[in-house]
Amino acid sequence: MAELELKTAPADFRFPTTNQTRHCFTRYIEFHRCLAAKGEESGECERFAKYYRALCPGEWVEKWNEQRENGTFPGPL
Repeated sequence: MAELELKTAPADFRFPTTNQTRHCFTRYIEFHRCLAAKGEESGECERFAKYYRALCPGEWVEKWNEQRENGTFPGPL
């Protein structure tokens, strides 16, 4: 049986508290900025995707994706 290794986003000194809401939001923005800068084909952005997927509730990500599609996303992309 293959051993499964689980990882989450590394600690980030910008977010020292236990509330990870801001950390989640920042990683989501970093991922989409990376995609815009390097293109969808670049694998360099995948680490940001792993981080925000580990930190953010799925409902938030779905809502943010809808907001980006509608042009109403509140963050700086």
